Amino acid sequence: MTANLLFATQKSLKGFFEFAENRVRQLRGFSPHSHQTHSIDCYDLAVSAPALLIVDDEANLLSMLGAALRHHGFDVTEASGGVEAMDRLAHEQPDLIILDVMMPDLDGFEVCRRVRQQGNQTPILFLTAKATTEDKVRGFTLGGDDYLEKPFSLDELIARALAILRRSGLTITSTRLELEDLVMNEDLRVTTRAGREISLSPTEYNLLRFLMINQGRVVSRAQILDHVWQYDFDGESGVIETYISYLRKKVDFVEPKLIQTVRGVGYTMRPVAHG
Repeated sequence: MTANLLFATQKSLKGFFEFAENRVRQLRGFSPHSHQTHSIDCYDLAVSAPALLIVDDEANLLSMLGAALRHHGFDVTEASGGVEAMDRLAHEQPDLIILDVMMPDLDGFEVCRRVRQQGNQTPILFLTAKATTEDKVRGFTLGGDDYLEKPFSLDELIARALAILRRSGLTITSTRLELEDLVMNEDLRVTTRAGREISLSPTEYNLLRFLMINQGRVVSRAQILDHVWQYDFDGESGVIETYISYLRKKVDFVEPKLIQTVRGVGYTMRPVAHG
């Protein structure tokens, strides 16, 4: 399955590949001073980002979908097949499962059947290149919530996902993240501290947003790499220290200092007064 089959509209293709191009440059040629921007607007989601489990055996498609949806504010976990999906669901509780139908180990219908048999009522959005009436009836009968036929646009996928999440009772609203006098207005994508606007690169914004969402909790370097960069850098975490340093210069120019290092573990956002 190629990217052209996924992002069918010209607008989605242009925006996503600009974003993907920037991501590849960042991963392969790390340039911490780069302030590149991309053309896709983020959706404003609740403070607790909706958790998605994406299941597809096509590695490239899975990776692109994961990156795109994370960029739009979702908390994404990926599974490369039905067996891995079942393993993840034994330990995790996503808000929505985006499930490919045609997979070689366990197909999407069988995964859905087993999920419902276990009493798990997590909403399921099927992805399929073969959306016949018979397949749709089977999917809905097994407990699926919606179908999206390939090829599809990213905008349609997000719209359907948000609609399912709303129907399931999950509150999805635009929001402001606040800690002391630090404010991230996600409607305007504007960040201020002590009333002064702070200019952030896309990566700095995503890192600060992740720390703000988890304020008061310690997040590990591995968690930061997974959620902000979606990459492990072969275990190297120097990129995190670099960006934390950038954020401290921009955010902690007044008291109390908000970005705290927990030695040997990771970082947290909480006010620590001087003196």
